[in-house]
Amino acid sequence: MGAKVQAFGELAAELVANGHKALVFSQFVDFLALLKAPLDAAGIAYQYLDGSTPAAERMQRVDAFQAGVGDLFLISLKAGGFGLNLTVADYVVIADPWWNPAVEDQASGRAHRIGQQRPVTVYRLVTEGTLEEKILTLHRDKRELADLMLAGEEGGALPSGEELIALMREQAWPDESS
Repeated sequence: MGAKVQAFGELAAELVANGHKALVFSQFVDFLALLKAPLDAAGIAYQYLDGSTPAAERMQRVDAFQAGVGDLFLISLKAGGFGLNLTVADYVVIADPWWNPAVEDQASGRAHRIGQQRPVTVYRLVTEGTLEEKILTLHRDKRELADLMLAGEEGGALPSGEELIALMREQAWPDESS
């Protein structure tokens, strides 16, 4: 079992032991399947939703989770980014970062809905020293640029093609050496 899956299992057990409900998002259906293993081993009940889930069954699973059937809800980012109200959850776990931070924000917004009675905490599982860390840096830069634009200030340029390639190759950003 990988370190991230093991860390997720420990986090899930702690959340459930403390009476919390969580939404767990991943962009990869295969990774969601891996996350089921520590839940099954610990006897943690969960709901599951991905793009292959039929529409009628999708709503049954949402209703079941809202009614208390399952402590966690594993959801693919694409299937769960829109149209779900899952206010019984007070934790959101982003299992892997997505290139566009707005997609993650939409996903975590499933728990931030009218009817939410508790504060919602968001965890991002990130493996140190990997492309995931660089994606989070890209998220921060995108948010800073958006904030500057909304404030009417001039900000830095969008990342160039070379910067994006360097990101994917896990090299330093071209301007970090100066």
